[in-house]
Amino acid sequence: MDSRERTFLAIEHQEPDRVPLDCWLSSGTKWKIEKQMGKSFNDFLDYYDIDLRFIEGPKYIGPVMKTENNVDIDIWGVPRNPITLTLSDGNGTWSETYKDVTESPLQKCSTLEEIYDYPHWPSADWFDYSCIEEQCDEIREKRRVVVFMGDRLNRFAQLKPAMYLRGVEQILLDMVMNTDMVRAIFGKIEEFYMEYGRRILESAKGKIDILCTGDDFGSQQNMLISPSMWKDLLGKGFSNYIKLGKAYGAKVMHHTCGSVYNIIEDFIEYGLDILQSIQPEAAKMDPGLLKNEFGGRISFQGGISIQKVLPYGKPKDVEEHVKYVFEKMMGGGGYIACTAHNIQADTSIANIETLFEAYHKFGKYASK
Repeated sequence: MDSRERTFLAIEHQEPDRVPLDCWLSSGTKWKIEKQMGKSFNDFLDYYDIDLRFIEGPKYIGPVMKTENNVDIDIWGVPRNPITLTLSDGNGTWSETYKDVTESPLQKCSTLEEIYDYPHWPSADWFDYSCIEEQCDEIREKRRVVVFMGDRLNRFAQLKPAMYLRGVEQILLDMVMNTDMVRAIFGKIEEFYMEYGRRILESAKGKIDILCTGDDFGSQQNMLISPSMWKDLLGKGFSNYIKLGKAYGAKVMHHTCGSVYNIIEDFIEYGLDILQSIQPEAAKMDPGLLKNEFGGRISFQGGISIQKVLPYGKPKDVEEHVKYVFEKMMGGGGYIACTAHNIQADTSIANIETLFEAYHKFGKYASK
């Protein structure tokens, strides 16, 4: 059974030969694997027979993204400062680099006119989509599953870009005290992603199998906002992204960190196919609980701990953790194995190797 047959069976809540596999690694971990294992990222994926493969997507051809002071800005006009962290895996030190927001350009806006007149709203015209079908063909020729997600700073979302633009505290206050401002910002964000996504999917000519959206709605203990507020202010855009993917024949997977148990029924109502990341340390996100309550109506991807087990456990802890998650999640299909988020560079190579070996050790279905 190849990756495509295996994954599509699982998403339809049937049992294939084994659990389909996905792989999320940080840039620092990819570099570490290359240095310590002598494998490129693609070689690593092939070695462990990873089923889901992500295309790079359209090429940026828009205006130069710099401030007057030569600071990098993202497509939303938000200036960012690279921050490099030094991490230890117990055997050596490695680095991860992220881009930290230095200013939220809409934070001081007080009128809707200022929101609509903001000069840095992105345009779908800033991208060249002609490369997408070829990217899909390269993956499909190997009988793998084609996924589009976008990079970390440009992923189908609403709340996250609004947090960058307006500031985390301010947008959350707005959601209580100034919903007209919120709807205007979310509306401009959704407007961009709907056209950007349409052009991507149209250029792919039906060859994108899974469209992955990403917006964080939960904290470790609960949701960032109430379920009713989520549905009122974010539900429409969330639903529209799903409808867009399905209009072009793609399944839709959504990534959210944190505890989102209270809106999984809404995800199902809106037609979401796959929920990622299943952060096991977050409240009410235990794999067994989610499978028992929602398993026949939505598929799951993730569930492997990057907070505790992978960076701090021993190889035997990693193996036992994978076995536990698989026992809870894989029955009846509806599960794609992956970590809850990107494996960070503070995870040892021994634990990484154990993780992917355990996927194959425990992921076979007995009836196959």
